Amino acid sequence: MGFCCFGQRAVLLASLLLAIAGVLVEGQGTRVGFYSASCPRAESIVRSAVQSHFRSDPTVAPGLLRMHFHDCFVNGCDASILIDGAGSEKTAPPNLLLRGYEAVDDAKAQLEAACPGVVSCADILALAARDSVVLTGGASWAVPTGRRDGTVSQASDAANLPGFRDSVDLQKQKFAAKGLNTQDLVTLVGGHTIGTSACQFFRYRLYNFTTTGNGADPSIAAAFVPQLQALCPQNGDGTRRIGLDTGSVNRFDNSFFANLRDGRGILESDQMLWNDASTKNVVQRFLGIRGLLGLTFNVEFGRSMVKMSNIEVKTGTAGEIRKVCSKIN
Repeated sequence: MGFCCFGQRAVLLASLLLAIAGVLVEGQGTRVGFYSASCPRAESIVRSAVQSHFRSDPTVAPGLLRMHFHDCFVNGCDASILIDGAGSEKTAPPNLLLRGYEAVDDAKAQLEAACPGVVSCADILALAARDSVVLTGGASWAVPTGRRDGTVSQASDAANLPGFRDSVDLQKQKFAAKGLNTQDLVTLVGGHTIGTSACQFFRYRLYNFTTTGNGADPSIAAAFVPQLQALCPQNGDGTRRIGLDTGSVNRFDNSFFANLRDGRGILESDQMLWNDASTKNVVQRFLGIRGLLGLTFNVEFGRSMVKMSNIEVKTGTAGEIRKVCSKIN
């Protein structure tokens, strides 16, 4: 009896150690609860700062989510997007309209007061992205922490960020280069369920896109074209912002995928996910199409975010812990 129980415990212990090793390998050294001893209030401080800024400006939530994505896709999740300076990442065209920097700076200032030199700006971004999803109605997930901050930030490195005119094949190529598969691609693009885009990034789809019909991109639902044209006149203000998830712009849900099905995707790269067989299948699974194994968007989003937030992270002695997120020490 004793030997039997000992054997079972040994097997369970071995399994647990393997699981922990697997998490550490997959996370390249990050782990949930990294600051539990060194800065126990780290996550609550970040959450409080994000909540405070969200209350005064709800656009902070999608801004922080995008910022984390844009940071991770350029030299890994190392907060290089936060660094100021001529020619830094934040000056690259895809990053010019990002918002939420003040929330990160606020969180960092409070963390430096509570635990000087301990919590990285890269981890603040990862936590703030999760908190932003929760504030807009999405499900929470455990965020592995332990990233360190990068010391290089160049606008030219942002050239390979996924773009609003990218084909599905190019999108898949860019995601695969970061260790993310087709399901991750569709899931993470689903983050467009919150936030807006400027007319300048999709207005070309509304006028002279084709020489037939109404001249608009034929993948846009015909009844939706005049609505978009009214919001974004051909010679109107290109900086005017339009919700990416029509009818649910401030709510984190799966209605974004229903809009793709209905030809109401705003960005061309988004709508293409419905027109390509490999990505359409994932969209359909999020919508619960009969005959397909369903996917729960809230659950899968957290899983894909954990994968993305571990792209090329700096841990151990690599990088640094910045005192101010916008400046290298």
